[in-house]
Amino acid sequence: MNVDFIDTTFRDGHQSLWAFGMRSGMMEAVAEDMDNAGFKAIEVPILGIFIKKCIRDLKEDYWELARVLARKMPRTPKVGLGGAFILPFELGTPRSVIELYYRHLAELGVVDRMQVTCNTLDQIKRALPWIVPMLRGVGLEVVLALSYTISPRHTDAYYAETTRRLLPFKPDAIYLKDQGGLLTVDRARTLLPTIVANADGIPVELHSHCTTGQAEMVYLEAMRLGISTLHTAVPPLANGPSQPSVLNVARNARILGYSTSVDDALLQSVSERLTAFARADGMPIGAPLEHDAAQYVHQVPGGVISNLKYQLAELGIQDRLDEVLEECVQVRKDLGYPIMITPLSQYVVTQAAINVAKGERYKLVIDEVLLHALGVFGEDSGYTWMDQDLRDRFLSLPRAEELKKRPNMDVPLEDIREKLGGPDLSDEELLLRYVMKGDQEIRAMRAAGPPRRYHAGLPLAGLVEELGKHKGVRYVQVQRGGDQLVVRNRSSAV
Repeated sequence: MNVDFIDTTFRDGHQSLWAFGMRSGMMEAVAEDMDNAGFKAIEVPILGIFIKKCIRDLKEDYWELARVLARKMPRTPKVGLGGAFILPFELGTPRSVIELYYRHLAELGVVDRMQVTCNTLDQIKRALPWIVPMLRGVGLEVVLALSYTISPRHTDAYYAETTRRLLPFKPDAIYLKDQGGLLTVDRARTLLPTIVANADGIPVELHSHCTTGQAEMVYLEAMRLGISTLHTAVPPLANGPSQPSVLNVARNARILGYSTSVDDALLQSVSERLTAFARADGMPIGAPLEHDAAQYVHQVPGGVISNLKYQLAELGIQDRLDEVLEECVQVRKDLGYPIMITPLSQYVVTQAAINVAKGERYKLVIDEVLLHALGVFGEDSGYTWMDQDLRDRFLSLPRAEELKKRPNMDVPLEDIREKLGGPDLSDEELLLRYVMKGDQEIRAMRAAGPPRRYHAGLPLAGLVEELGKHKGVRYVQVQRGGDQLVVRNRSSAV
């Protein structure tokens, strides 16, 4: 069996470890080598939350990055994560905007395959019937993901039935998405064969995170069970809360007698350059985590915990993190065991933090929990399993009545264009303004000038790494103009 790899470095890797802080120059510097490294596909960042980060914090033009990735990686299929939304936290995005968004990404050539998580937000019933034909209509492959979790209702039988419900959409592949790193070897031995048996010949892939330290062993077991496509990342954006390292998994696959198509030497070179960039810019280096049994209790993803710590510090209750995580267990049970994945995990954590801060459970109820009680996120989010007395209590609140008015998803594109700037507004500008809710931050991004550049060559990466070790040298910026090489330490030049 040949084991194939789908790379997650540019999307899930840096979302998990760097909170979407990977600069476009870093991607550009290694994109050509990533394209030649033998991946089955490469995940690229297309989510609206990355566009926000790109413009608001990195001060970089997302569309320029999209063009760079399309140009630098013409050989390898590029993968986007999405669905019936642009921003996963935003309900009711007009279909006209969603269709324009994915059509434009396809026309740019920055995405060839779309991965849609199905068993959250009731996508199987509400979204897939229109989103799958739309994605295929713009020339994209469609891969459907089953999000993994542990709860009384998420049994192997549940995943068997849910897999069968995907078959009418004729996906190009199905994958198990273990966003919390909760899958164990024992559960993989029953669950993966169950999904394969019910997939009716459709290829099955595995995507896991290293949050609990189990993922690499689970990947080895998945190979033994016949799973031939695994989602991995390139260090320093592997391990930690990210995916397993492609270098380690590929090496172990060959030891077990499987073949692989990835170029280890080329990927080692990419890894060394990315590590140099990370150290120079003060970014975290992914490393294996100690096993934390509490992860199986609260199931809060690592990235959400990082944001939670920051928010608790703002509230002055950073010392109460353990209380909040313990409260998450009760809130999730009350809500019918929603899968702890964006945006549902954020809703559970936010409500739990408020409960702890207020000293009383549900004294203040956030809108998203009321929407959950109203069934807006669908049965797959667990609202039918809710504590029914609690649900009745939520629905009796005046705010619940106000939230019953749903946004109109059938707004014509011409109306949105007129609202955001007029008939002469380009598609790209319209989409940016829709995501950013205006043009103020877009103008600030453009005023900041061109994005930081990073040299593609390994010798220079080694130089940057060495400079980064010296006292007082941080945030090293590398630019090349003609024959001149300038290495900047913030405002000073070396």
